[in-house]
Amino acid sequence: MPTKKTKAPKPAKAAKPARQPKPAKPKKEKAPKGPKPDRTFAIRITSEELAAIHKAAGPRNATRVIRSVVAAFSQGDTKAFARVLEEAAQARG
Repeated sequence: MPTKKTKAPKPAKAAKPARQPKPAKPKKEKAPKGPKPDRTFAIRITSEELAAIHKAAGPRNATRVIRSVVAAFSQGDTKAFARVLEEAAQARG
């Protein structure tokens, strides 16, 4: 009968030295990005509506005009709304 071969015992592994935790990195302070509005109100409009708003408001005034219209609407101020319409008429020429 064939004899079984016995395996030689594996040599013991050398123990690894304990890892020391890395020191925590100091957090960088972020510079303030300037004043932020309290809220953002977003609406979806068509490209034609957007073009009409920009045309009526004049160059670079669309946001100001829309804010004025919304403020006049929310306060029920028809005089303020009329002023916005007059400014838009002047911007159109």
